[in-house]
Amino acid sequence: MLARSVEGYLTRSSWIRRMFEAGMELKRRFGADNVQDFSLGNPDLPPPAAVAEALQALAETASAPFAFGYMANAGYPELREALAQQLTVEQGVDLEAKHVVVTCGAAGAINVVLRSILDPGDEVLVLAPYFVEYGFYAENHGGQLRVVPTRARDFALDVEAVEAAITPRTRCLILNSPNNPTGRVYSAREIADLGEVLLRASQRHGRPLVLIADEPYRFLTYDGVEVPSMLAAYPYAVVVSSFSKSLSLAGERVGFAAIHPAIPEAGRFMDAMILANRILGFVNAPAIGQRILLAALGHQVDTTIYARRRQAMMQVLTEAGIRFAPPQGAFYFFPEAPGGDDEAFVRFLAEERILAVPGRGFGLPGYFRLAFCVDETVIARAAPGFARAVARAQA
Repeated sequence: MLARSVEGYLTRSSWIRRMFEAGMELKRRFGADNVQDFSLGNPDLPPPAAVAEALQALAETASAPFAFGYMANAGYPELREALAQQLTVEQGVDLEAKHVVVTCGAAGAINVVLRSILDPGDEVLVLAPYFVEYGFYAENHGGQLRVVPTRARDFALDVEAVEAAITPRTRCLILNSPNNPTGRVYSAREIADLGEVLLRASQRHGRPLVLIADEPYRFLTYDGVEVPSMLAAYPYAVVVSSFSKSLSLAGERVGFAAIHPAIPEAGRFMDAMILANRILGFVNAPAIGQRILLAALGHQVDTTIYARRRQAMMQVLTEAGIRFAPPQGAFYFFPEAPGGDDEAFVRFLAEERILAVPGRGFGLPGYFRLAFCVDETVIARAAPGFARAVARAQA
């Protein structure tokens, strides 16, 4: 009954689905408080006060005609203008409202960009490990995913590997920084070197190679680490992001795509993305989400809470003898799986009522992902189970 491609997707995405189902069963049997769930990146912090205030103000106008009616597919003009002003400061490149389209989250933004630029058979480069759905997004629009390795242990950007992977069919590179699942933030030097490689490739092959900068975790870094501007480093860049994490609005699905003004035929490119926003079925980002965002721009959740959780998780993993690169941003750890078999180690953890996701679910076996968007008490309760799982893996 199903399309062969979708049958394949169900198989390839089975790890995340399997861990979700295993978690539901464990919570049913033992109670949610007795299961330490690090499997999903679902932000648990309350939204900043500006979100509640915006909702209250919106409720007072909800009875007005067309309060939630159709709008331009690119989003409310005043929100596009506000986003352009914020991004001008953040990215160090002068943007106007005409360079921004409001989308259904970062996922919607990536699909809108890919629909606008891909022809069947075009290649989309990603760095391993990577968010698994990038592959589905590429295939949605006839693209083919090509995976480029990062440097061992610290997941640094391997610019030479990227250059070697580029072919005449390469159309774009998706770069996620701070990264899910590793927490890696690519440095200004790495991004500058990458920009030079992509510019040479664009000139060599006679068409721009688009850099899609996926940045929903830009707001969340540690130890003074800064996220460099990809727009400033490369003229054919598109920044996509959402406010799912920074405002704890994951279910509201509101984000954006912003193009570099220097992109050839920038106006035509924007027209294509706005059309794609409509014909992919998004039509426009949610009206309520856009109104909340307009009022809450400049606000964010309390990131010091994530910093404390990161420290607590580092202590637990260190005491358990698990090797890891400390995340520089986002709320994930991607440690080495003791014993080398990520599937087996995640199974040992599940038997200790600890939920994690094997690295093969992100294109890199031998590691596993932990999402620390959970209370510190959950992290502390997991400590003995981590130690026991390590002992079993090394037995």
